Amino acid sequence: MRNMPVWVAAVWWGSLSTLGFFVVPMLFAYLPTPAMAGAMAAKLFSAQAAISAVCGMVLLMLFRSNKVQAPVDIAQTATLFVVGGVLMALLVEFGIAPRIVARDNLALWHGVGTAMYVVQWLCAAVVFGKLAKR
Repeated sequence: MRNMPVWVAAVWWGSLSTLGFFVVPMLFAYLPTPAMAGAMAAKLFSAQAAISAVCGMVLLMLFRSNKVQAPVDIAQTATLFVVGGVLMALLVEFGIAPRIVARDNLALWHGVGTAMYVVQWLCAAVVFGKLAKR
């Protein structure tokens, strides 16, 4: 139970890394059309948003648990980054993704969504790094 936050943070950061930097580029490289790749990427990013939300909620519950004793400074800093990362995931899922799927000013919303995904990835990396160090 003591290492559970590290494992959850690793799953969160690892899933973001795998999807964003390996799986989605492979879709665009190997599927016959960009439209097919985009449709599949949208479904995968929706699943990733759910994974991010679950990992974030589990981390927040573990930080509040009496069974996990993290130093206060690490728990407070990690909590801020968990909330920030989950907020980015939810904003992309419910605010940005519908505009991308509708192809409404695609270049703009794709750029904003990509930037927010990178911020989420950085938040997960900070949480994982802080928890792994302790």
